[in-house]
Amino acid sequence: MRTRLTLTATLALAALGSAAHAATTLTVFMGSQQRPEIFQPIFDRFEKQNPNVRIKIETGGATSEAQNQYLTTVLAAKDNTLDLFLIDVVRTATFAAAGWAEPLDAYLPSKDTYLKAFLPGPVAAASVGGKLYAMPAFTDAQFLYYRKDLLEKYKAKVPRTWDELATTAARIQKAEGGSLQGFNFQGAPIEGTVCNFLEMTWTGGGSVNDVTGPAAKQGLGFLVNAVKTKLSPAASAEMKTDDSRQQFQAGNVLFGLNWSYAWAHFQGNSPQPTKVKGDVGVAALPAFGKNASATCTGGWEWGLNAYSRNKATAVKLLQFMSSNDVQREMAIKGAYLPVRKSLYNDKAVLAANPHFKALYPIVTKARPRPVTPAYPRVSEIIRNNVSAAVAGSKSVDAALNDMKRDLEPLLK
Repeated sequence: MRTRLTLTATLALAALGSAAHAATTLTVFMGSQQRPEIFQPIFDRFEKQNPNVRIKIETGGATSEAQNQYLTTVLAAKDNTLDLFLIDVVRTATFAAAGWAEPLDAYLPSKDTYLKAFLPGPVAAASVGGKLYAMPAFTDAQFLYYRKDLLEKYKAKVPRTWDELATTAARIQKAEGGSLQGFNFQGAPIEGTVCNFLEMTWTGGGSVNDVTGPAAKQGLGFLVNAVKTKLSPAASAEMKTDDSRQQFQAGNVLFGLNWSYAWAHFQGNSPQPTKVKGDVGVAALPAFGKNASATCTGGWEWGLNAYSRNKATAVKLLQFMSSNDVQREMAIKGAYLPVRKSLYNDKAVLAANPHFKALYPIVTKARPRPVTPAYPRVSEIIRNNVSAAVAGSKSVDAALNDMKRDLEPLLK
């Protein structure tokens, strides 16, 4: 009888011990465009360092809008199945106002000291009202990618102005014949299109508070005219960010607007073959006349689900993901722009991304899109009107007048 009791007690203790050491599963949501294959080995390493943690990746849509739509549905229902999620930098204010993103301040007792190593832009984008509502994952900006080989072939310079770009592109298109696109930009009703419009406006000396002014008219007019003159594809009003990347990678584009992630793809670190390895250059965006170049602040950040049951463990993963070693690995393997300042002088990072050092001043001066909890509606108004103008279903003036009417009550 005594043996049975001892055995029963032993089994009970074993069960308790097993429960105490049961693995915590963190479910992490990201879009397919964020390249989960880059993140998986990093998550595997975290699991090895933390044997009681398992990480499950859930992937969603390929655009910022599709991902946001999914997260909005899940979090509005106070669902706790997701622990962490990657969100576009423009979403912070909305997620904070809705109570979906857990403030991280209480989990980072030395927050200010910890964040000193980070670029100020991503930290500002992740903060609302002095509180940190997300952990910067990687930063970004839009750049002008160009074919070095074709510019050398035709003894052409990298354009400093949009007019120079149009002239150079038209000349090389004519000489090359075939289906070469002179200029590729995003014109679909997506977030990249908002950035393209703002950049065109900013580089003309304008602002989002004056969308019927001369700078905005000039900027949108340039995009519309690029399609009319066949500098850009007829289907530009349907062009998404990754469409632009794939078309450039296939060797079909002379000048293209895109984010930093495209670089690794162009160098061969990509699921699709590349025809442009070694032939790609990167520069600051051109401007109109003597105005300064300007680019849009981009990037993504980690949000902690306010309804998660695994918050402390999730924050531990966030700190691991923002560590120097992980940020270096993401920069080398995925061409992600680091959020840590020191990595822009890191030899291994610069060997993989020689353009990072030259583009660092551009990244630090990148300009934010309007910061407001109403940003989803602001974005919708801009992108839909720009896309309609590029498609030819609205005139430039009509698109901008409609944009002004709908934006004014939101941007007061």
